[in-house]
This record gives sequence, structure tokens and C-alpha cells, in this order.
Amino acid sequence: MSQGARLYEPEPETIRAAAGGDQAAFAEIVRGLQAPVWRFLRHLVGDAALAEDITQETFVRVFRKLGSFRHRAKFSTWVFQIARNAGIDEIRARQRRSRLVLVLRPDRPAIRPGPETKAEVEAALASLSPKLREAFLMIEVLGLSYREAGQAAGVPEGTMKSRVHHARAGLVEWLDEAEEAGAGEV
Repeated sequence: MSQGARLYEPEPETIRAAAGGDQAAFAEIVRGLQAPVWRFLRHLVGDAALAEDITQETFVRVFRKLGSFRHRAKFSTWVFQIARNAGIDEIRARQRRSRLVLVLRPDRPAIRPGPETKAEVEAALASLSPKLREAFLMIEVLGLSYREAGQAAGVPEGTMKSRVHHARAGLVEWLDEAEEAGAGEV
């Protein structure tokens, strides 16, 4: 699965044109990368509507930063780094809001996504830490190489390999526990 379909990669001329204000060139970039960015964010944050908002924010950031792209890495890797940062920003904001709700309303139980409210795969992914989840998604869903995923996440390739290994182990453990829990119900 890690050798899946290749991502859209705009031509350098298209990137330069978009950086120069060519709206058609930027629209081409958005059309080429919007769906994979949304899929990544959908799994990262666990909410389709929120992923749409973060995808939009990602492309606003891309537009603002186009002039800073140095062509040292793939453009898609650069865009996914921006998407990752936007997603992590939102996850952190949600965690801050959750902590605030717990401080203000300690009697209110926390809501955890589970198989009864979402698909098993989504619940399993949600059980992973954000770092493990993003590593797994970049490799297994987006088909990035470990090197590309490491560049997007700003970590060494070896760190990315380790995170994916731990993510896989965590998913197997979660699925085993869910299966055991389901076997006890009749």
C-alpha cells in the first residue's frame, strides 16, 4: 500500500506562475492537491467538515507562502508540510478547548470516538497519538516515501520509520482489544 498512486506534482513553471499571481495556475495546483490534502486531514483530525476547513486554510497558507518555496523538495511535500502544520494547530486548539471544558465543567464526561459512533478504522486511527497517526497516514494512505514523509513532518527518515512501526503495532493492539470486547457481547 505504501507504493500507492503518485501525487499530483505541478510543473515548476506552474508554481512560478502561481507565485507571480496567476490565478489559473494556482487553481490548477489546488485542483491537483485538494483531494489528497483533504483525505490526509480527514484522517488526521477525524472529522470531514473540519478537514474541509483546514484544507481551505492550508491553501490560503500555500498561496501566502508561494514566494518562499525554494524547489529543494517536491512541491507536494511542501504543501503536505503546511497541511500537517495546519492540522496539528487545530488538534492543539481542540485539546486546549477540551482542557478548558474539563476545568469549567468537571462533571461533564469526555466524549471518545468509538466503533459505535464511527467506523472501526477511524476509531483505531483516533487511538493513535497525532505523531503516530500522521506518520501512518503519510506512508500508508498518501504513499509518500519515508524520506518524503520525514521532510513533510520535519523529522529524520529513521524517526518516521519508527513512528510508522509504532503506529502499526498500536493499530493491531487496538483491533485485538476491540475484537476481545466484541466477543464478550452477545
